[in-house]
Amino acid sequence: MTSALPDADRIVSLLRGSTPWRDVRVVSTTGSTNADLGARARSGEREGAVLVSMEQTAGRGRLDRSWASPPGSSIAMSLLLRPRPAFPQWGWLSILAGLAVSSALAEVAPNPKDVTLKWPNDVLIGGKKVCGILSERIESADGALAVVGMGVNVSLTREELPVPTATSLALEGFPLDQSAIVAGVLNHFARWYEAWTVRGNLRAEYVARCASIGADLAVHLDGEPPVLGVGRGVDRYGRLEVATPGGLRVFAVGDVVHARLHS
Repeated sequence: MTSALPDADRIVSLLRGSTPWRDVRVVSTTGSTNADLGARARSGEREGAVLVSMEQTAGRGRLDRSWASPPGSSIAMSLLLRPRPAFPQWGWLSILAGLAVSSALAEVAPNPKDVTLKWPNDVLIGGKKVCGILSERIESADGALAVVGMGVNVSLTREELPVPTATSLALEGFPLDQSAIVAGVLNHFARWYEAWTVRGNLRAEYVARCASIGADLAVHLDGEPPVLGVGRGVDRYGRLEVATPGGLRVFAVGDVVHARLHS
């Protein structure tokens, strides 16, 4: 199945209503869209910039894991924002990015219920990861900004996927119009971002879509035995609440494994 590559003018034409996206650019290749927007932010770029690349050669995920995409097979996109809520609430940016991607994909999914989230922000289709997200704080002369990066597997074959627990839109039977996918993410991100700016959190909406809530979990922390328990919710900062045999524990970081998906 052929993937239609992204086009900046078409993306802009598909934006709905009032959004913060004032500058949408598409490039053929880059090392990292997050790094590029971060450099622009430090040079005075204002919020509302969007950078999309057809190829990313030096992307990074959580915990500094490397992430690269073959040409044209994935969407690498980053957004530049100047959030209004206080910095302790910025942990929600990655979470609302996951909500935005999952909302956009659910709109075009063969089965919308297959699209879920794993804490904090992995977007899953049928329990397999299709999108990774990384947000970063950038210090500029005018104050702090945030760069939120998203990488969506579009037309990767099963052999090209980095791990067996990943998938792509093509493998799951999704439409592969990359401009429409990017515009959908931007439209939903704008909606969730406005709600978060007003309320400071998105707990109810996130819990409704997050497959980690109610699931048997193993939370892996560096250098420690896994913590076993059941996902119970998220707190006002977006941290994961897990009911363990020793009581309720709260996690700001950690790799979460859904036991029922890996039994």
